[in-house]
Amino acid sequence: MKNISWRKTFADIKDKMAWSIAILRWMQKNMRWMRFLNPAKYIKILDWYIIKKFIGTYIYSIILIISISIVFDVNENLAKFAQYHAPVKAIVFDYYMNFVPYFANLFSPLFVFIAVIFFTSKLAGNSEIISMLAAGISFKRLMRPYMISAFLISVLTFFLGAYIIPKGTIVRQNFESMYKNKKKNTSAENVQLQVGKGVIAYIQHYDNELKKGYGFCLDKFENKKLVSHLTASEIQYDTISDSKYHWKLSNWRIRQLKGLREHITNGMQKDSVIMMEPTDLVFSKGQQETFTSPQLKEYISKQIDRGSSNVVQYEVEYHKRIATSFASFILTTIGVSLSSRKRKGGMGLYLGIGLALSFGYIMLQTVSATFAIQADTPPMLAAWIPNIIFAIVAYFCYRKAPN
Repeated sequence: MKNISWRKTFADIKDKMAWSIAILRWMQKNMRWMRFLNPAKYIKILDWYIIKKFIGTYIYSIILIISISIVFDVNENLAKFAQYHAPVKAIVFDYYMNFVPYFANLFSPLFVFIAVIFFTSKLAGNSEIISMLAAGISFKRLMRPYMISAFLISVLTFFLGAYIIPKGTIVRQNFESMYKNKKKNTSAENVQLQVGKGVIAYIQHYDNELKKGYGFCLDKFENKKLVSHLTASEIQYDTISDSKYHWKLSNWRIRQLKGLREHITNGMQKDSVIMMEPTDLVFSKGQQETFTSPQLKEYISKQIDRGSSNVVQYEVEYHKRIATSFASFILTTIGVSLSSRKRKGGMGLYLGIGLALSFGYIMLQTVSATFAIQADTPPMLAAWIPNIIFAIVAYFCYRKAPN
């Protein structure tokens, strides 16, 4: 019986392998176009050489500058850490493990520019770029590995900024509120918002630490007429519920208006679904940085439907994450165009220009965001203004570089 079982198993495996081989042969015959997707077809030895130089210098510059920043930050905050008895584990894992990716991503355009200027100037100083051009490689072809590297950095920057760093920012801000005395806004007064079509909620005072509100009322309107008026002395958000928007009302009372008639019901406790969350009630500085991009998009859409005006900074943050990732291409083009020519004096001049342009880009980001918040500039335009201006600079630098 065992021999029969083994033979059957072997026959089944042989049949499956035959099918697999047949499928592979069919794919090899009919899907030859897939060879164009092979990266080795486009990335040659020269490309790998420049990509490794680019990425390596980029990582090295991040490690160098962030290390210096950590030293200064420790020196500045050591007294506060000791004063508030911050545990070493919390300092390392809650604060600095989230401090490093946040600032590395924030100043990514600076690191890209420094990396490009530094190693390209070195290539030009060693006459390597002259040799490449003399061998028949065009300046356009020379830009290929730079653009591939910029693409990799751009994808990494966007992924970190949109999904990873916001979660770490929550931990870092909680640490700062506990051990650096950076108090967060944890309460709100006289909050009024639209939580549905024709439904207006009002809370006299809300405490975000307790997730509890006082002096609550909920009005429902139909055809601009009040049809229901709910009041409650306290309202408590249900944090352990499996779904959102669950609130518990205490000492509640409902007046239902039907023409000239009025029906009143009341009670001590009532579970209710109200389309609002604690994040809709309390706004703290930098709160938009704690949302992932999908959460930001959902929050913006929800606040716009409610007619809220406190949404501009969230829209700027959402568009800025996309715009910042494209900055790698623009600043790489400028950096290569400026530093690919061999000149007397070394790379000092180029590093100075690179630092000035990088800080100019970061400063312009801040200024344009302020325009959106204070001067009613469209948030998407405000986020893309630095890219538009520097893209024009990159175009002229690129056109001039081959000459």
